[in-house]
Amino acid sequence: MKAIVKHHRGFGAKLEEVPIPTIKEDEVLIKVKATSICGTDVHIYTWDDWASSRVKPPYVFGHEFAGEVVEVGEKVTNLQLGDSVSAETHLVCETCPQCLTGQYHICKKTQIIGVDTQGCFAEYVAMPAKNVWKNPATMPFHVASIQEPMGNAVHTVLSGDIAGKSVAVIGCGPIGLMAVGVAKAVGASTVVAIDLNDYRLNIAKKMGATHVIHAGNGNPVEEVISLTKGHGIDVVCEMSGHPVAMNQGFKMVTNGGRVSILSLPVKPVQLDVTNDIVFKGITVQGITGRKMFQTWQQVSNLLNSHQIDVTPLITHRLPLDEFEVGFELMLQGKCGKVVLHP
Repeated sequence: MKAIVKHHRGFGAKLEEVPIPTIKEDEVLIKVKATSICGTDVHIYTWDDWASSRVKPPYVFGHEFAGEVVEVGEKVTNLQLGDSVSAETHLVCETCPQCLTGQYHICKKTQIIGVDTQGCFAEYVAMPAKNVWKNPATMPFHVASIQEPMGNAVHTVLSGDIAGKSVAVIGCGPIGLMAVGVAKAVGASTVVAIDLNDYRLNIAKKMGATHVIHAGNGNPVEEVISLTKGHGIDVVCEMSGHPVAMNQGFKMVTNGGRVSILSLPVKPVQLDVTNDIVFKGITVQGITGRKMFQTWQQVSNLLNSHQIDVTPLITHRLPLDEFEVGFELMLQGKCGKVVLHP
């Protein structure tokens, strides 16, 4: 089969012919119909410090996909040939204290497909049946392929009350843009999108942002305080990972508000804990992955009911062979979500 292989410890990747995976008795083989590029894939593609410390080439990467079940292991009872599926990408141990209390999303021994194991930038992928999510038959594959990252956005936004509240999304990469759509769909009264990229701020408007702020053209904190009549924003979803932006998020949040952090700063971030956290009495949450499988149910229902329209977000659909074009678009910030079709 054709697959995108991270072939060496350096920049780039190659399209290669590799064997079709052989499944175990508790796995299924899935013919990949659509697979989308994630920021994590960009880290691996460009071979930054995180990638060089984590992944071990050569291997097939990629972890967001949708496809059709074409082979079923002998012990699999929950899936059938022809099912339209996606997959939870966190492979958990089921024995650590977190797993034993139902907190699978923070399993201490998590492995991620396409990072720690073979991934889905390929014509076929093998997955444990317990990780496979069955999609509505009417959901298009390119839409179904973005449920995994959308789960991150849903988990971030819905980690506290949203209805009637003001929300700021800092960082309008694809997941930030999804967070804008989620916040609006579940009843936020005000949704402020903040970024340095005009292209993505325009998408944010289409996803439901009531206000957009270009962080390079003024002071986002002052603008948010003004928008909220001096009170500050109720909820901050930090998606940028930039130390300056993160500090701004803590300064714009209102007393008693919430800051949920999905971003991954590459260096330690200095915060004014006394004035921006303690004296404000705010809640600070670290967000990782998706709640298994509560978040998947929420994502599927939001998409299948058309409460969220992701059409503006999926800006490019390319053949698998043109993956380099997709990665270049991601590097330049001239795209929303890029979907590849094997």
